[in-house]
Amino acid sequence: RITILPHGSLRILNASKSDEGRYLCQGVNVFGSAEIIASVSVKEPTRIELTPKKIELTVGESIVLSCKALHDSTMDVTFFWTLNGQPIDFEKEGGHFESIKAQASSADLMIRNILLMHAGRYGCRVQTAADTVSDETELLVRGPPGPPGVVIVEEITDTTATLSWSPGADNHSPISLYNLQARSPFSLGWQTVKTVPDLISGDMESAMAVELNPWVEYEFRVVATNKIGTGDPSAPSRVIRTNEAVPKTPPANVSGRSGRRHELVIAWEPVSEEFQSGEGFGYIVAFRPNGTRGWKEKMVTSSDASKFIYRDESVPPLTPFEVKVGVYNNKGDGPFSPIVVICSAEGEPTAAPIDVKATSLSVSEILVAWKHIKESLGRPQGFEVGYWKDMQQEEAAEKVKTEGNESSILLTGLEGNTLYHLTVRAYNAAGYGPPSTAVHAATKKSPPSQAPGNIMWIQDGSHVSLGWEPVRPLANESDVMGYKVLFRQEGQSNSQVIETQKTSAVVLLPDVGVYIIEVCAVSEGGDGTASPQIRVPSFSGGKVTSAQSTLHVLSTSSSSVTLLLALMVPSTSW
Repeated sequence: RITILPHGSLRILNASKSDEGRYLCQGVNVFGSAEIIASVSVKEPTRIELTPKKIELTVGESIVLSCKALHDSTMDVTFFWTLNGQPIDFEKEGGHFESIKAQASSADLMIRNILLMHAGRYGCRVQTAADTVSDETELLVRGPPGPPGVVIVEEITDTTATLSWSPGADNHSPISLYNLQARSPFSLGWQTVKTVPDLISGDMESAMAVELNPWVEYEFRVVATNKIGTGDPSAPSRVIRTNEAVPKTPPANVSGRSGRRHELVIAWEPVSEEFQSGEGFGYIVAFRPNGTRGWKEKMVTSSDASKFIYRDESVPPLTPFEVKVGVYNNKGDGPFSPIVVICSAEGEPTAAPIDVKATSLSVSEILVAWKHIKESLGRPQGFEVGYWKDMQQEEAAEKVKTEGNESSILLTGLEGNTLYHLTVRAYNAAGYGPPSTAVHAATKKSPPSQAPGNIMWIQDGSHVSLGWEPVRPLANESDVMGYKVLFRQEGQSNSQVIETQKTSAVVLLPDVGVYIIEVCAVSEGGDGTASPQIRVPSFSGGKVTSAQSTLHVLSTSSSSVTLLLALMVPSTSW
């Protein structure tokens, strides 16, 4: 049990507590001797238990692995966790792993929200100053299947595609079924397609996609499902195009449109490229007068066309026609849309508006009004008013339109003191009707440019009496019809107005504060230039002594404005 080895070391097998003590090693030769002393302590061996020993979990579940150590009480222990032999980095595992040490002789490993990648051999290693021991447990994770292998397109027809694939990993739960998906330039991402068989069981590795559209490019992929869930899809197959076929989808919403007299306008929604089924796609427009037998057919070769116009001078307005629109391509003729009845165009209006009147309202506005004779054909959608100055030609007329049954319009932005000529005509989608006889109206002269001058006022409490010199307009300006006195409290934007035909007025200032007052002339061409502003304080009707009644004069000239104010000296404090 105890042996001295050739190089002088002492080996003790199956050590026990009785072997503890101080050991002396002495070496001797002809020159003398040397010795060393070693102290030996015998500790209890460390043992660990890792539970549970074999675990099967499903993706998303959580587990706690418990590692307990039996060790000599005089020694400290350290725990280490490994996965497949590699240390677990708790900082980089996205919160899935957490080491929990509740006691000095045990440690737990919490694994949260388990993923497939967390499957493997988990090890617990316990280390003391005297020895190191370890134990392992196996964790198996069940989850949805992995992606199937490469999808191969075996055979193509105009509406079917036969596909094959290899199974992917079942992740410890057998595959129960497969789902076949397709994508085309016309689909919103990947869509599940109908198949034969209808349900593709987990032991199958091929199926046929059916009810595809002819002459469309497709990609295919396969998705596997087990009782845990549905896995990731396979990589897409190569892009294939189904074969050509006779088109099966006629245009939708065949209807009539407005047109010119003697025209039959037929419109429809174009068929999407997804349903054109092949090259050389176009439309067959068939029509016949209502009650007749033979169809007249016209070919429209553009796949994007949405309208066909048939013109025949012998066709009266609003003649009913039976109409249908079919489709064709290089493979043959497809079906027609359902028959609808539409009418030929009613044509443009034929009557000119009557009783046209033009009334000048201001320097820049003329009101135009008219009446229209109701017609059985050529019903108007609105009216167009043309207007031009006296010295211009009618070809230079400006135009403005109304919509619906309006019978008047206000022209604005015109030049003052100018004669205008005006005509009115009806219009609809087919065109314009004849114009009315021209009428004439002249805009008003411009308002007076001179402001009321030499404004004088005297204040008696909240009453202000105003007077001013009359305004004399120039030859090219409108005559004065009266005056406006505008007043507002300082800081307000809306003015109150007093109108008078005299050159004086009395203003009542209702509230305490400072009021701003202006005066301007009124003419048929509009309001003239306002006087300079005057500021008047209001005492809200308080009794005013003679010392407080003061005459104020605002004198204006072409070159200056002089404000003469007498001091207001109150006889008593306010």
